Amino acid sequence: MIRSILGAVSLMALIVVPRVVSAQNAETGAKLYQHYCATCHGLGATGHGPMAGVLVIQPTNLKSLADADGVFPTARVVARIDGREPLVSHGSPMPVYGPYFEGNDTAIKTPDGQPILTSKPIADLVAFLKTLQEN
Repeated sequence: MIRSILGAVSLMALIVVPRVVSAQNAETGAKLYQHYCATCHGLGATGHGPMAGVLVIQPTNLKSLADADGVFPTARVVARIDGREPLVSHGSPMPVYGPYFEGNDTAIKTPDGQPILTSKPIADLVAFLKTLQEN
């Protein structure tokens, strides 16, 4: 009886709790970046894409997101991409590409170990952005 209850509880936990991404895919993130982000942030991710000139606020240099100690601001980046922290320069909360980046189907961890719910595409994009840091 107790085994069946524990089994049911374990199964429920697997269904309800989003999975923590153990291996974000930076290669997939690079493809997403080229398709969705390079128009504004540029092929080199320095903020000089072809649409940068028409934006109210110039795009960020995505190669310098990490702080002086090399810590990548995972929570802030996720919040900017998924719209929790909207940007005026996009004319609307990100993403400007609609529902593609929406959803809370996975979790990634911040440098201090806190999980953040996000979508798999955002998790992959964050993995790619981490590889670009020059700090």
